[in-house]
Amino acid sequence: MEHPIGIIGGMGPMASQLFYKMVTEHTAAERDQDHINLILLSDASMPDRTAAILSGQYDGPYEQLLTDARMLEQCGCTAIAITCNTAHFFADMIADKIGIPILHMIRETAATLAGRCPGGVIGVMATDGTVQTGLYQKALTERGLTPWTPPADIQKEVMHQIYDRVKKGLPWDQESWGCIEAAYRQAGCAAVVLACTELSVIKADEGLGDWYVDPMETLARKVIETAGKTYR
Repeated sequence: MEHPIGIIGGMGPMASQLFYKMVTEHTAAERDQDHINLILLSDASMPDRTAAILSGQYDGPYEQLLTDARMLEQCGCTAIAITCNTAHFFADMIADKIGIPILHMIRETAATLAGRCPGGVIGVMATDGTVQTGLYQKALTERGLTPWTPPADIQKEVMHQIYDRVKKGLPWDQESWGCIEAAYRQAGCAAVVLACTELSVIKADEGLGDWYVDPMETLARKVIETAGKTYR
């Protein structure tokens, strides 16, 4: 296989299969051979990233992510994409320990939003772990944007959608989502980043509009372009 790109997924599995679908659907191709060579590593055994961040016990996900990245590098991958927003906290720790680049979903998304909503307020909808790390807040601020994260009661509803619904293979809680959306709209958000790949599943399943920005879509475009293919 020539010049594959490695994908570390399984966090969670529903989001990973959606990402592969995105890359395939958006690659301009007329035959199988026009598509991108990928090595898909679905590591569903990866320790919970949010729990590790909140507890300060980083070793589990850090070491496993590094092992996965090195495996993909040894398989000849020329770059790595990670289909988990929270895992980028650990991706930043391992970036200088491998010899190939990590395509950074968070920075790419912030750059896209800076072009789309210059100077705007951007809502961050994410796990408790991602919110606590400030990964999106920092990236958005560096691009001249103002990040907004919800109060505790709304954040609890976001976690309900992620852990009690999508991760359990259940559809969204529509009533709960209505409360979440109302809070972000009242805050004056020009756009909302679905900064958890389980939320990407909700957008795809429920046909949410462009006000909701999916970082996995941005990452899919980056993977396609990095492979030298055309995004359609």
